Amino acid sequence: MPICLHYRDIIIKKKVMSMIRRKLQMPKRKVQNPNIRAIKLWHKLCPAYFPFMIIHSLFANLSPYFNIYLSAEIVNEIVGKRTVSTLITLVAITIGGNFLISIIGGMLSRGFKHQETLLNQKEADLFYQKTFTLDYEDLENTEVRQLRRKIAESAKIDAHGKQSLLINLNELSYCIINIVLSVYLFFEMIFLIISNEFDWLVVFFAILIILLILLNVWTSFIVKKNMAELSNEMSLSMIEENRIDDAIDCYNMGKDVRLYRQDKLIQKIQKYEFDLHKRSFRTYYTKSFWYHIPQTLFSIILQATVYLFICIYALKGVFGIGNIIKYVGFIQRIINAVIRMFNIGINIANNTPFVEDYLAFLDVKQKMAQGTRSLKEVCPNGSEYEIEFCDVSFRYPSSETFALQNISLKLKSGQRYAVVGMNGSGKTTFIKLLCRLYDPTEGAIKLNGVNIKSLDYNEYLAFFSVVFQDFKLFSFKLGQNVAAQSDYDKERVERCLKKAGFEERLAKMSDGTDTYLYRDFDENGVEISGGEAQKVALARALYKNAPFIVLDEPTSALDPIAEYDIYTKFNAIVENKTAIYISHRLASCRFCSEIIVFHEGKIVQQGSHKELIEEERGKYYELWNAQAQYYN
Repeated sequence: MPICLHYRDIIIKKKVMSMIRRKLQMPKRKVQNPNIRAIKLWHKLCPAYFPFMIIHSLFANLSPYFNIYLSAEIVNEIVGKRTVSTLITLVAITIGGNFLISIIGGMLSRGFKHQETLLNQKEADLFYQKTFTLDYEDLENTEVRQLRRKIAESAKIDAHGKQSLLINLNELSYCIINIVLSVYLFFEMIFLIISNEFDWLVVFFAILIILLILLNVWTSFIVKKNMAELSNEMSLSMIEENRIDDAIDCYNMGKDVRLYRQDKLIQKIQKYEFDLHKRSFRTYYTKSFWYHIPQTLFSIILQATVYLFICIYALKGVFGIGNIIKYVGFIQRIINAVIRMFNIGINIANNTPFVEDYLAFLDVKQKMAQGTRSLKEVCPNGSEYEIEFCDVSFRYPSSETFALQNISLKLKSGQRYAVVGMNGSGKTTFIKLLCRLYDPTEGAIKLNGVNIKSLDYNEYLAFFSVVFQDFKLFSFKLGQNVAAQSDYDKERVERCLKKAGFEERLAKMSDGTDTYLYRDFDENGVEISGGEAQKVALARALYKNAPFIVLDEPTSALDPIAEYDIYTKFNAIVENKTAIYISHRLASCRFCSEIIVFHEGKIVQQGSHKELIEEERGKYYELWNAQAQYYN
């Protein structure tokens, strides 16, 4: 693939991310610079960070200025009066001052690092909390996921994102304090020159130095402008390469890679991405070399002009030889600080789109009504309730077709329901609506006659224990996976695991419920089979002890004996809870009081197994016999 096509893809990616930011824009409000917004946000998260940054920059600047000033005084004394006591005093002040500045600077540096760590931790907490509290609709939204992934990837590179802005702000404070500290020495030098005699040469050199500084700034701007685009392109190619590396590091892929000989495919893709990165890398540093030549040239001329200016007036006797060290040093530092400030401004401007991405993600609003009514108010008894779907239709945000249409049914407390249907018939979507991960497009869902949108959202979510078909377990301790928290009742966890049929496997774990699942975080972690993972997921649902339990294909990975064991213990497992059981294995329908048959997003049948099996033209009869023929 030609590199021009690679750059075309990069341009397309940029346009896509720009479209995402526009699409995720919040209601109009007073426009504020994104960098200012980010600074205000971080100051609110960690109020001591920026004060520490400024004080730290002050002491970081003190040491060189202190040494420049005292070195000049020592040289002047050696060339001049040569008073031993004065020299000893100056040397002692230099050593003692450096020691004191070093001690205070070290303490401030540790304090600043602590504040930096604290800010990073709080900012990460904010970012993760935002992810956890996103509407499920947004969590499944491809555009939001792409935005979040881009922010996460840019965070790994100091040149982009939040970290880049913090680094540049730190350097900016250093440069500003550098300039402020130079003001005293600057006026001292000008005063000495003017008090001696007015000289147009001063004006000439001042104009020349200012012009050379502007040339340095201009060439720096051109270099930064050209290098920023190359840097972004190189970073994007690094992101793609890192994703492949992350996939290779996932040890769970090992079986498939070996059985299907995917290593050659992965190596080919990796080589392609590596070649793209290598070309970007070569282009970046080749152009960087040529771009920096004029900048380096102007910098050398500027430095030579400063030396010439200082030396001329030293030879005229305006100030001592030691002052050459002092004035050359501070002028060079102030020039570097001014040029660096302009560079920082360019860096911040180039980084602004990444900050906009960061803020755009944080600005994604919760559209789902959180509700205010207490569940206890609607269900005072707690164990008696009825959930009703009132002519509910639903389509996913990115789809034009309805996933569910005109669903009307009642779910009574304490009953057992089986939900069956072919793949894509709407079963899982029905559960998402029931658990209020989504709200209906049309119609309403009511609990004891009250629209669930008006109920406290977190209380309503606590009403359900669900084992989804695509459930996930974390590489945490077994007990933490079951309890979904770090502190838990160990005996209760063990009871739930026993109910779920995990007792035998638990007995083989030397650390019991403290055993880590998988080896991502602990080399002694254990690998569990798909069936065992389903049992842990079922135990997690039981530990939550919600009044309504939903099991979506909970036995799909179990062997026939384990599955039969779940079937025979089903009533004992769910106890007096309301239960919905979704399965393609229709044998599970026999222990449910009512069966709900979905087909193409609609409920086509509803009743007991005996009632539905007698309807020979019904969908349930068709599904039942399609499976039964393999057992005859």
